[in-house]
Amino acid sequence: MTRHSQPAGSAKPRRAVIIGGGMAGMLAAAVLAGHADEVTVIERDALPTRPEPRKSLPQARHVHVLWSGGARAFEQIIPGITGRWLAAGARRIPLPTGLVSLTAQGWLRRWPEMQYMIACTRDLLDWVVREHVLALPSVTVLQRHEMQGFEGSAGRVTGVRLRTPDGSDMTLDADLVVDAGGRGSRATEWLRSLGVHGIKEAEVDSGLVYASRLYRAPVGSEEFPIVNVQSDPNEPVPGRTATIVPVEGGRWLVTLSGTRGGEPSRDPDQFETFARSVRHPVVGELIARTEPLSPEVTVTRSTVNRRHYFEKALTWPEGLIVIGDAVATYNPLYGQGMTVAAQGLVALDGILRRHDLGVPGLARRIQRAIARPATVAWELATSQDILYPGAQGQQPRPGTAVANRYVDRLVRTATGRAQVTRAFLGVITMSAPVTSWLHPDVVAAVVRGPGRGLLPGPPLTHAERSVAAGRHGQAPEPQPSSTR
Repeated sequence: MTRHSQPAGSAKPRRAVIIGGGMAGMLAAAVLAGHADEVTVIERDALPTRPEPRKSLPQARHVHVLWSGGARAFEQIIPGITGRWLAAGARRIPLPTGLVSLTAQGWLRRWPEMQYMIACTRDLLDWVVREHVLALPSVTVLQRHEMQGFEGSAGRVTGVRLRTPDGSDMTLDADLVVDAGGRGSRATEWLRSLGVHGIKEAEVDSGLVYASRLYRAPVGSEEFPIVNVQSDPNEPVPGRTATIVPVEGGRWLVTLSGTRGGEPSRDPDQFETFARSVRHPVVGELIARTEPLSPEVTVTRSTVNRRHYFEKALTWPEGLIVIGDAVATYNPLYGQGMTVAAQGLVALDGILRRHDLGVPGLARRIQRAIARPATVAWELATSQDILYPGAQGQQPRPGTAVANRYVDRLVRTATGRAQVTRAFLGVITMSAPVTSWLHPDVVAAVVRGPGRGLLPGPPLTHAERSVAAGRHGQAPEPQPSSTR
């Protein structure tokens, strides 16, 4: 066995080891590069050198959006990263201006910008971050190395055990270990082997299935909005959604989803049919006028909400932090994962700027800080997912039904009042706390209701309808007055 070690005794971490080279792992490396002399990332895959799929991230082929709350956290960690994404082909989409969305309570109006999102493929998002992080002089990556477990004791994690590409064993000592191993993390198992027990877990499974396909975007669609038809969890039927996100390379990434009993098919001939079967057929109508770029449909079934309550463990070892999907995974429908990871790492950075690593209990304090955004995302996702027919897992807390009724009325009011739309998007984009929905001005507006009637259909402009119909550059056909 090979052992790599470093001098001990300094409160500043001489070496930080990060498990996982995905988005959370690379963000952790960017943060720790400012605090440690040496940062080593352990990755079981061979990382692509271009914006390409990665074996350990099959769900990357589906729609991924980065909410403005997450983008701002990314900027705190890697200043200028938004500009790098945009230069590589991503789009910054203003919300709700660049959004045509049928919520559970009706179509949102396209008010002037209140929040925003970054739209591109997950492969591009990851690649731009990875290129920046791996260029940092203190960061190295061990590719095609398999984690075998933690080194240390119940009181302190001192390193990791690895399996090298040639099959030999290796131990890497560290002052700080960060598990960013994602859904496949075995942190609870490795902690048990050190004598740390009693970590509670929870699951909520709506049975959701995702199906995605790339299409050639119509000529002139460079500024086309995101188009999204959501399900209504209050209806006693499987929840079905359809979404178009414009991505780099002049393409539309189209993702369909359905909960248990209403899942989309892998059959390409059924893709458009399913898109037309949701609460409004607009996505099916739009893709009928363009060309699929791949014969196959990518299907993913790993969509369970799963939470590990590391922050509530009776004992927690110094020198270990668990982040990202290794803490909690959410139904991808809500687009929370990357934002939660980034916000947790901003908290990590802030704590390490104020305290030496040698302070007793610091790892537990960091773990609790990381849990805060995870808890918000968990409550938002699971309070809706548990409502679908056949949903399994942790039941809602007492009072959830009352809260859900208020949220339903808030969303309905958001279809007709800009003030409430702003509050709604602030929380959904993880830019504002959930408590902002209880601000007296917002509550008063929710009590009054939308004020305007519901829009009768998707608020696409005349120009957007012409582009979608293949009439780019032609005079638009006469239309009824705009619903925007």
